[in-house]
Amino acid sequence: MNIIVCIKQVPDSTQVKVDPKTGTLIRAGVPSILNPYDHYALEKALAIKAKTGAKVTVLSMGPQQATAVLRLALALGADEGVLLSSRAFAGSDTWATSYALAMAVRHIGRYDLILCGQMAIDGDTAQTGPGIAFHLGIPQITFCESIDASGNQIVVKKLIEGGHQILEADLPALVTMTMPHDYVAKYPSFMAAHKAQDKVIHVWTEKDVNADPHKLGLEGSPTRVDRIFPPPARQKGEMFSGSAVELADKFVEILKKESVIK
Repeated sequence: MNIIVCIKQVPDSTQVKVDPKTGTLIRAGVPSILNPYDHYALEKALAIKAKTGAKVTVLSMGPQQATAVLRLALALGADEGVLLSSRAFAGSDTWATSYALAMAVRHIGRYDLILCGQMAIDGDTAQTGPGIAFHLGIPQITFCESIDASGNQIVVKKLIEGGHQILEADLPALVTMTMPHDYVAKYPSFMAAHKAQDKVIHVWTEKDVNADPHKLGLEGSPTRVDRIFPPPARQKGEMFSGSAVELADKFVEILKKESVIK
């Protein structure tokens, strides 16, 4: 079995700030991490590898520094890494990104299962994985908490409103993984990280994967982000005490003051 896991390097969301003038994220000096949802998807792929002997390839798109998350994935047990890196990819929305990644998957060659995180914490769109499946013309199952593979089939536990679904699918297929609330990411040992330095990371451009340049970057993106801005700070709340009647009168007074009622 050949598994491809799509991963992304993202800024540590707890430390990201927004430039008040430009409305864009300030990435300078902000540490980058492996997107947590992708980290979980990778661990699920490695569990399948331990059971079936599958080959796991990690695929990412970004600048050269994104090789850091590929090295992390290799240290955790992935076999090979691929980075799509070119100025042609700059400004890609989820549609253009999914097209580029799908072209890279085709260039990798044989694959049985593609795993993606549910979404990236710097975008929260949950669109890239489904977009890859669309471009490749393969089935997809989204929002899965667990996955098991046997032969030419997978069985997944899909999160739905109010519960779960157990679904089966024939391969090839794409699955996006969501994280359990108590998930704690695993990290490699020093020796594993050291040995990962010898594993292969291919760096490809749009030409290497035969991607149409008109479908990449800003030109190939049907959507635009006008600006990003933090929500306004909440005003400090007020506490009131008194009897039920007194509090009811105070509540009515506040509603009138706010023009909610007359």
